Amino acid sequence: MNLKKYLVRALHRLQKGPGYTYKELLVWYCDNTNTHGPKRIIKEGPKKKLIWFFLTLLFASLVFWQWGILINTYLSYNVTSSLSIGFKTMKFPAVTVCNANPFKYSEVKHLLKELDRLIEAALERILQPTPGNVSENVSPPLNLQLWNQIPLVLIDEHNKDNPVILDIFETNQTAGGNETAGDDQNSTCPCPQCSHQGSNNCTYRNFTSAAQAVTEWYILQSTSILSKVPLHERIRMGYQAEDMILACLYGAEPCNYKNFTQIYHPDHGNCYIFNWGMDEEALNSSNPGAEFGLKLILDISQQDYIPYLSSAAGARLMLHQQKSFPFLKDQGIYAMAGTETSIGVLVDELERMGYPYSDCTMNGSDVPVKNLYSQYNTSYSIQACLRSCFQNHMVEICGCGHYMFPLPKGVNYCNNEDNPGWAYCYSSLRSSITQRQICIDSCKETCNDTQYKMTISMADWPSEASEDWIFHILSYERDMSTNVTLDRNGIIKLNIYFQEYNYRTISESAATTIVWLLSSLGGQFGFWMGGSVLCLIEFGEIIIDSLWITIINVISWCKGLKQKRARYPDAPPTVSELVEAHTNLGFQHEAMGALPRDEALPPEPGTPPPNYDSLRVQPLDVLSPDSDVE
Repeated sequence: MNLKKYLVRALHRLQKGPGYTYKELLVWYCDNTNTHGPKRIIKEGPKKKLIWFFLTLLFASLVFWQWGILINTYLSYNVTSSLSIGFKTMKFPAVTVCNANPFKYSEVKHLLKELDRLIEAALERILQPTPGNVSENVSPPLNLQLWNQIPLVLIDEHNKDNPVILDIFETNQTAGGNETAGDDQNSTCPCPQCSHQGSNNCTYRNFTSAAQAVTEWYILQSTSILSKVPLHERIRMGYQAEDMILACLYGAEPCNYKNFTQIYHPDHGNCYIFNWGMDEEALNSSNPGAEFGLKLILDISQQDYIPYLSSAAGARLMLHQQKSFPFLKDQGIYAMAGTETSIGVLVDELERMGYPYSDCTMNGSDVPVKNLYSQYNTSYSIQACLRSCFQNHMVEICGCGHYMFPLPKGVNYCNNEDNPGWAYCYSSLRSSITQRQICIDSCKETCNDTQYKMTISMADWPSEASEDWIFHILSYERDMSTNVTLDRNGIIKLNIYFQEYNYRTISESAATTIVWLLSSLGGQFGFWMGGSVLCLIEFGEIIIDSLWITIINVISWCKGLKQKRARYPDAPPTVSELVEAHTNLGFQHEAMGALPRDEALPPEPGTPPPNYDSLRVQPLDVLSPDSDVE
């Protein structure tokens, strides 16, 4: 019932309207508004009225222009960075240590035997030997199948317009001439990769040094061979924790290889992580300084390195957050053999604002790329996303996965036997800017991150005076032998500690807030026109009243049109018909159909008698004596 009354009242208000025209409404607004300027337009003379109209229009335009700039600035969602320094007990970072050589050469030699013989013969050709020093009859003969799949060639660039391609295992030039492959002084050593054997659809990776070319070629070929080896076999062929970690001390507490978590890293083989936080709570550091950090002694067994796969000797290590995957190839550092490396750590905590201020993610759940590193139960990182994206594209385009990245389910690693053109596909994909940009656009930075800044110093260890007894003790503890089985080329000592407990927090905050926007809008409006929020409400009021007037006018026009159609259902009468209707009362407009005979015509209209008070005659005696009567 109340709703019905409300609707009826609303209908009455709609029918009633504001009660004036557009002109009257505008004059009323200018006369009653609190905004400076409009009131002077209607109260001044013609000349001043024109001046005030121009000034009001100019300043109103300036207000709207400034408002547009302020709103656009607010919608750009800029941020400001602030730096704060705090002091607290901090969690010790996770420490990942690996050997620079992924496998023991004694364990994988049988798998790489043919590849080693092939690269040794290629090096003999590259090193430009005299004809008498070249081994023409190699026993047993070389297996050139690996070479033909991805060969190394020399390019003679004496003639820039017509370079000559020389196959290392061909005695003659492939483009004419009689020179051997080793007779050219100005040549590059590229590695051609073709879509399939014998195809002309090839790409060349150029190298200015044969050392780089041989290393890259060997890594590519060994990847194809090792990808067919099961994971448990690759772990067995790597360096074991009990052989690599000789001594461990954290603060005042002893530790050993059992306090490390083993993971398999494609670049470095078996890696070991201290304080990863997967099974136990992360360790806190009680005090800054070297005495309260982590101390390690490692044996890298340099004598068992693969000669053509690992050209650098040492340990690869990385400091990172708990439960995050270590990407040592990008963020790791080397520790040199025969040295004591001290690493002082400073902590930077980054706090980014999320959407709409930045395109960061809290845990990677809103990233469209499937994280292949989630099989390690690690947290999201942009490095994991980029590599997962590349591997997904590799599987989609090449039909197999690269050995250096985790595999999706149901996919195998690429190798030369099952996927002859995988190297060409991988090289094309890696050099594709479009594919790289797709991954960059798909992946997001983490909103919260912790970075460890390191200060590194090194010294020879052990010294010449102490190396005898140190090597004896370490050899006995590892091998239970009185003979010295360790030497300076394989021993590394590490000291990792917090330099100080001061940590820096770099946080983002919104540069423009809604409070800033409202105050700026009000300041511009008040400065240029002396207005306030109430002035805006007044302006909104006349807009509503204008709408009411418009609605009433439309309704009246519709009603008038409807009545006109009801009065003249057919064609409207002519002027002569209208005149005849006024002069001849008996005239009736001819209808479309004739009326029935028995139906009487309506009565003719007559003229009613006048009924006006001004014509009423009053008696003379009623008139007042003061009246003027003629």
